[in-house]
Amino acid sequence: MNKPMTVRNDAADASPVKAESLQVEQGKTVGIGTGFHAVTFREKDFFGAMDPLVMVDHYRMSEPTFGPHPHAGLSAVSVLFEDSEGAFHNRDTLGNDFDLLPGDVYWLKAGAGVVHDEAPREGARIHGLQVFVNLPDIDRASVPASRHVPAEKMPFYESQGSRVRILLGRSNGLTGALSPAQPMTMLDGHLQVEGRFHHTSDHGENVWIVAIKGDMTVARAGQQACLSAGQAIALSPLEGDGKQVLQFRNAGANIAHFVLFAAAPLGESFVQKGPYVAATQADIQRIEADYAAGKFGYLN
Repeated sequence: MNKPMTVRNDAADASPVKAESLQVEQGKTVGIGTGFHAVTFREKDFFGAMDPLVMVDHYRMSEPTFGPHPHAGLSAVSVLFEDSEGAFHNRDTLGNDFDLLPGDVYWLKAGAGVVHDEAPREGARIHGLQVFVNLPDIDRASVPASRHVPAEKMPFYESQGSRVRILLGRSNGLTGALSPAQPMTMLDGHLQVEGRFHHTSDHGENVWIVAIKGDMTVARAGQQACLSAGQAIALSPLEGDGKQVLQFRNAGANIAHFVLFAAAPLGESFVQKGPYVAATQADIQRIEADYAAGKFGYLN
């Protein structure tokens, strides 16, 4: 964990002042075999402010790694960045069997349980995020559903040296696709040198931001923190109307790349075991029994 950042009043580029710290977290590096490397973040490191996100992996994959695997009680979301090369073969027991292409998003609401498989086609080099999103307890046993959002269907915002894709949800008057589960805004942004961007969250939303590349500042309500590649910050709603006006600025000499997630927190306790999320350990055991009994279906 990084030390708490000193924040400053950014109005008119005023001189630094002491204020409440905004905590920046460093992701942990993991690797599997020779074809999968990731920087990973977990909800337990953000003291509830990452809710409803459970896990985010910023990864690069060049070889099949995981094989067919189950999910239940959560949504598994795949974000492919535009610099990915080649196709990402996606299959699941909902009957989906197609390639994700650079820039695409695939949201799989596992609900009561599915089997999923995704792997780079031969010669592909995939760069993206794998995201686990919690489901409200009332929806954990719901019928699975999915949504594929092709890159060409995503609106994007361009101004002040920024280019920001609206993967899901809305920002700056632009509206993208809706998730098949609870509402969420997901933004994929690039800032040119000295580029700027702003986003206003909806009432009561948590906001989680990860720096993919470069250096940037993120400011709200007179506070500011610096993010470098491999770091993330989680922001709970402000008192009052609960909205957050977030100001992004490139703070380096190269292009900066970030991803923003914003959604209402669930505020529910849960248990996670690998690809499963449930309300209790007994529910995890039931999910494991259902998978063993073939209730999630089978992939050929």
